[in-house]
Amino acid sequence: MLRHAIAPSSGWTKAPHTVVRSRRMNSDAKILLLYVQGLPDSATDHPLGELARKLDMKGRSYQQAKKQLTEHGYLHEWRSQGDGGRWMTEQLLSSTPLTRDEAGSVRAKLSPEGGQLERPEQPPCPRPPSAQSPTVGEPTTWPVGGYEPEEEHDEKNSPPTPPSEPQPKPKQKPTPEPEAAPAPAQTPAPAPPPPPAPESDGGPDPEATPTPRSLARAERVLLSLRHSRRELLLGVGEARALAGKAARWLERGVTESDLRHALLAEPPKEGVRSAFGFLGHRLTHKCPVPAAPAAPPEPPPPPVRALIVCTGTGTDAEEHLFRPLGDETECAECRRATAYASWMVDTDTYDFPADMTWRQRVVAVAKADALRGKPA
Repeated sequence: MLRHAIAPSSGWTKAPHTVVRSRRMNSDAKILLLYVQGLPDSATDHPLGELARKLDMKGRSYQQAKKQLTEHGYLHEWRSQGDGGRWMTEQLLSSTPLTRDEAGSVRAKLSPEGGQLERPEQPPCPRPPSAQSPTVGEPTTWPVGGYEPEEEHDEKNSPPTPPSEPQPKPKQKPTPEPEAAPAPAQTPAPAPPPPPAPESDGGPDPEATPTPRSLARAERVLLSLRHSRRELLLGVGEARALAGKAARWLERGVTESDLRHALLAEPPKEGVRSAFGFLGHRLTHKCPVPAAPAAPPEPPPPPVRALIVCTGTGTDAEEHLFRPLGDETECAECRRATAYASWMVDTDTYDFPADMTWRQRVVAVAKADALRGKPA
């Protein structure tokens, strides 16, 4: 690389290599530092932000440059409250990095008492009125066109003046007796209560008022839409007006991500002319149907009972088990045999139905004999 440099004879600023070659500061911070160091003393009474705007440096660029200058010790600030209660900020920008104590020493040397730094002071309070001699001559009236001002009158010596509005006549004033009479008669009869609100048909109006937490979440979602689509920029008042409709989505189980996707999906081809109208229409007509109430759970099945020994008597001595459904102590076959045994004793017969098993027949005969008093 070839280099050709000519030192200027005037109008230059000394810049240390530690600033020019620093890798920890960006170009905005370096340019702002060198620009302020090269200003005359008469131009240093402006704040650093105003000087940065002259370099077309504002917003995030200025904040980043100011942060880097502060971190590396080139910029120091002090906030103090004056006698009149106003807060002031003093800024010190040095060409070399200084510690907080070193910057305080430099500030003390450049203080307004030393005559080095002219700090803008708040406007002085107006001086109290001093005792002055009256003007020569006596006070006189100021006649204009032969008209003399009227003398001011107070309540004691003011003459009666015609009223600006006609006073009500006593005859037109209603008497209190006729008005007081119907009042007690109407007091016991209260106004009929308003009719109950109709049941919800799926629309958003009959819904209950959303909770403050749902309104805050909905407003945050509506204000964040401008980051995805610039044409959906809403003001704070517009977002609060639409927050009630958006909160119903959230209270019906829709997440914030799904709500944002529903409002951003399928944008119109001709664009959005009114973000407030577009979002209001979409929130109203695409609101999901509230979820149906959950069906009551089915009752649990009855517990399975343990097997017990049937107490029914039979010709065989073998025991048989069965699982009862309630408090019964005999199985279904033995209970049927007991019923037939009672029928056989009443009818004095031994007829059995065709579908009766041999065990039921034997048990029925044994129980019938027992009822008749015969030995088994």
